[in-house]
Amino acid sequence: MTADRGIFIVFEGIEGSGKSTHVRELADRLASEGRTVLVTREPGGTALGESIRTLLQGVPGEITISPESELMLFAASRAQLVREVITPALERGEIVISDRFTDSAVAYQGYARGLDMDTLSAVNRFVAGTAMPDLVILMDLDVGEGLRRLGVRNENTGRSSDRIEQEDIRFHEQVRAGYLDIARKHGDRVRVIDAALSIDGVSAEVWEKVSDVLRRSHG
Repeated sequence: MTADRGIFIVFEGIEGSGKSTHVRELADRLASEGRTVLVTREPGGTALGESIRTLLQGVPGEITISPESELMLFAASRAQLVREVITPALERGEIVISDRFTDSAVAYQGYARGLDMDTLSAVNRFVAGTAMPDLVILMDLDVGEGLRRLGVRNENTGRSSDRIEQEDIRFHEQVRAGYLDIARKHGDRVRVIDAALSIDGVSAEVWEKVSDVLRRSHG
């Protein structure tokens, strides 16, 4: 990280782990301190990405998407997001917060779908380019609790579970295990937070991790 480059923070985690809530919480806190913050999500964040998001989240049975096609669709959305949104914002010195990034590909298409890890690494390097996160916050949560929260959210909002949310519990367990393995292997950039804590408790943990990155960026 250089003095004139912005800071790139990514939230990762299983379905229902609270990523979106804490992306908003962190963005609001940083903005209240007078920092310029850009919030985005995957898949999505651009016109192309949002179209891909609609396709990827489609109702199960309406369209068949192979694991390889799924990977490349996510990669296409990510490539557009990096070049259209993330890199320009970092070059302007902004703080970018993304709901998911390349570790999602490893957890979902690698650990859960079983795609080749070397292929995934090559795709991620090609897609991300120089836009590598300064901090990845992994919201870790028991799968059963995550799916319970998801059900409550959908009931309260009238939403239906999307194609990936409707995968069986074994799939989601593999995703969680994959994320935790990523954190073990890349503890220099991935920080694990217990998402079972209260919202205030999680926010405090997030802020502690982010504050450390902010201090280092001005060191």
